[in-house]
Amino acid sequence: MRSYDYIVLDVFTKEPFGGNPLAVFPDGGSLTTEEMQKIARELNLSESVFVMEGVRKAIKKLRIFTPQTELPMAGHPTIGAAYTLAAEGILETEEGDNSFLFEEGVGNIRVNVVKRRDKVEEVWMEQPIAEFGDDMVPRELAAQLLSLDIDDLECSLPIQTVSSGVPFLYIPVKTLAAMDRIQLRMDVWEKAFKQDPNRRHLFVFTTEVQQESANVHCRMFAPAMGIQEDPATGGASGPLGCYLVKHRVVEPREEIVIESEQGIEMGRPSRIKIVVTMQGEEIHKVAIAGTCVTMGKGTLYLP
Repeated sequence: MRSYDYIVLDVFTKEPFGGNPLAVFPDGGSLTTEEMQKIARELNLSESVFVMEGVRKAIKKLRIFTPQTELPMAGHPTIGAAYTLAAEGILETEEGDNSFLFEEGVGNIRVNVVKRRDKVEEVWMEQPIAEFGDDMVPRELAAQLLSLDIDDLECSLPIQTVSSGVPFLYIPVKTLAAMDRIQLRMDVWEKAFKQDPNRRHLFVFTTEVQQESANVHCRMFAPAMGIQEDPATGGASGPLGCYLVKHRVVEPREEIVIESEQGIEMGRPSRIKIVVTMQGEEIHKVAIAGTCVTMGKGTLYLP
């Protein structure tokens, strides 16, 4: 039998049982693609990440799987992998900032591990500058999809696809009360959204928040990934920051810091920091940050 060690952690939280659960396989290089997908389906977490040796300047390569598919990039697996590799001593880190390159499907991703008093305090991840799609979804259809009234949607902002590697359809909602009432209509999704890769993953948000320090309250639904709802979506948070800047939801300045709350309706509260850096009117850099809690370790046996 072959054996593979893995670490389970909660990402984008400082408290156990919050954030987004993740399985990290620090030595997954000998697994086949089919085996990785089967393992991700077996563990049935939002994502599992398999670490192997990198090439072309990248210190490690990450392959990221949901229960249904492989992703070219994702936030909480990248943050969680960097945290785990540093915390376990697989990556050598010093006090302060430690910068590394990870190879992912969208190219090399820079991460920064912040270490204080010999502990990993925070992990930063740079993301590709988001690309914007057209606003092609009728508001009536979006409201129907979410089991909301059309008046629950924020009419001053577009329903728009934005992507930093994985496209998400961003749907703005007016209030927390409406966010709490959302029930995804699978019949509507299967008929009008499932077959379109640019709008089958749904990211719903409002600028009405529960926590005083937060700027935006979010929910994410991705049945095509095998994820009914996600408690923290790092891969959608960088594009969210770009959306909020582009549409002037947040005041533009040289460096814009946004805090996102997510997972509250699921009982898994998450906090994601988003930083958008501007050069004039153009977005120059996007990064997200968070911390993690290690929950346990295990060994998987394969023939």
